[in-house]
Amino acid sequence: MNEIIKKIKKIAIPSTELINDKDEIANIAIELVNKHAEQYSQIKSVEFGGSYAKGTWIPRRADIDIFMKFKNRVTKSEFTQITKLVGFESLKRFHPYTRYSDHPYVEATIRKTKINVVPCYDVKLGLWKSAADRSVFHTKFMLKYLSNEMKDDVRVLKMFLINNGVYGSEILKQGFSGYVTEVFIHNFKSFVNSVKSLSKLQRYQIIGNTNKKFSTPITIIDPIDNNRNLAAAISLENLGKTMLICRAFLNKPSMKCFIHRSVQNKKNLDNIIIIKFYYSYRSPDILGGQITKTVNALTKQMNEYGFKVIRNAIKVDKNYVNLLFLLKTKTLNKYYIKEGPNVFHEYECNQFIMKNVNKSDLMWINKEGKIAALRERKYIDVRQFLVGFLKNKLTGISCGLKDDIKKWNDVTYFNMQKNKSLKNILNELIVTNGEAFPTNS
Repeated sequence: MNEIIKKIKKIAIPSTELINDKDEIANIAIELVNKHAEQYSQIKSVEFGGSYAKGTWIPRRADIDIFMKFKNRVTKSEFTQITKLVGFESLKRFHPYTRYSDHPYVEATIRKTKINVVPCYDVKLGLWKSAADRSVFHTKFMLKYLSNEMKDDVRVLKMFLINNGVYGSEILKQGFSGYVTEVFIHNFKSFVNSVKSLSKLQRYQIIGNTNKKFSTPITIIDPIDNNRNLAAAISLENLGKTMLICRAFLNKPSMKCFIHRSVQNKKNLDNIIIIKFYYSYRSPDILGGQITKTVNALTKQMNEYGFKVIRNAIKVDKNYVNLLFLLKTKTLNKYYIKEGPNVFHEYECNQFIMKNVNKSDLMWINKEGKIAALRERKYIDVRQFLVGFLKNKLTGISCGLKDDIKKWNDVTYFNMQKNKSLKNILNELIVTNGEAFPTNS
């Protein structure tokens, strides 16, 4: 195991040349931000944050976060307005744009490196005024308590989670954030100990110290805020997958746990339906929430009609979204049985009979004493069902996406030749993770 970790560190730890390059980019960015921030008395200071400031970044994920600390008296409107003014003016050469989390921030790209200009308030520990206020304290905490060796173990843990598809706290991913990996290493002191702890997690286990009760499957306490549960953003699916991968790695340590290996079942390709639609631009964070709500609504509608959804996947491109659904079946029987009330409930029986007698091919009393009706389905093909649903109902679809979907949408079955751009996302639908579910061969 130690040899494997050594090999991964060679990949996960940035080279001196890369560090120098990122430092140069970071200095260019912060000088520009400082220059424009100085024009506003509302801004107290500007400083680096995130994994770059903590020294836990990895070569393939090297964003640079710059925090502007506002004085406490600054209003929310000033907070937002000045952030945009400084961010756009300072990074205007690099095509900045607004992103949204709990509040707006500005993002741009310098030499393939994302620069985030994030506002926060200059507050005392625990007296939070904005969601980003904790970030400055996160940086100070980790710089104080993570040794250089532990920082390198954070990088290894990040690589482990990334390659197994469970890294990233954004809404569409619901995985482990970079900060959570740092919290794990802080609590368990090494990558190996973190993997051992993840492999043996118990339901409702609490990692860290708190007096507050949380309802999530596990609780990960933010070390600078014992009322905050970092696990709230992690889906049960990603948590379970991580536990299995950790168990497999401990049982049989292998480089394969850091290099994604898949086993495809091509038989399921025929049961994939795709909904594609263009969308008007909005923040990825807002779009993510709208897509999640829409996918849940579509899944519910298909399940209730009889097309059982096994899994779903999402691919967001610059101008359009693809929603993929793996179905148990794409066609249904022409007829279905609609079950009504028990015969002892007179009023309900009368109502059921009135609504169904003229629409049914057959009505009878079943063995449970309930009225049953044999009805013909309007749709037997899932594509026909979805085309009709997206044209007429849109029940449960996010209000923010309804106009986009109504304007143009396309419902098709997956085709390997026509849908080559979606090939990679098939892993999320028809692929068994080879490490989480190892074969006996």
